[in-house]
Amino acid sequence: MAAGKKAPVFRLKDQQGVGHALKDYAGRPLILFFYPKDDTSGCTREACDFRDQLAPLRAMDVAVLGVSILDQRSKAKFAKKHGLDFPLLADDHLDEQGKPDPIVAKKYGVWVEKSMYGRTYMGIERTTFLIDGHGRVARVWSKVSVPGHVEEVVLAAKALAV
Repeated sequence: MAAGKKAPVFRLKDQQGVGHALKDYAGRPLILFFYPKDDTSGCTREACDFRDQLAPLRAMDVAVLGVSILDQRSKAKFAKKHGLDFPLLADDHLDEQGKPDPIVAKKYGVWVEKSMYGRTYMGIERTTFLIDGHGRVARVWSKVSVPGHVEEVVLAAKALAV
């Protein structure tokens, strides 16, 4: 998924069972960040960094949505534990064998083969998309390193919101 392209449509439920679709955010910028797993160290830091920047983002009418493959219950527990007061979307579709088959992560190209300790597996590559009010991808951050990332996204959102 490259900047300038139309963002793929989606509809997923958040930690409270509320549905969110790309079209719900038409006319305003949207930060859509994909993270590997609820309540792990890097994902917690990233989500908390977005939480800590919500006031300036909301002042610019920029929405924030987090997406991972775990279910709504996991998202609710994660949000409550860390005071995350923005939607965390569950891309928790399973294939016929009961393995994760995240439809939205695939559409955005962030469901990739990963490896750790010599073992390969499929997972979400930490990626953030800044989508403009017309539904186009304005900016993409791939293989995100968490420290300083959210601040960079906020600056880009500020430039877009002007």
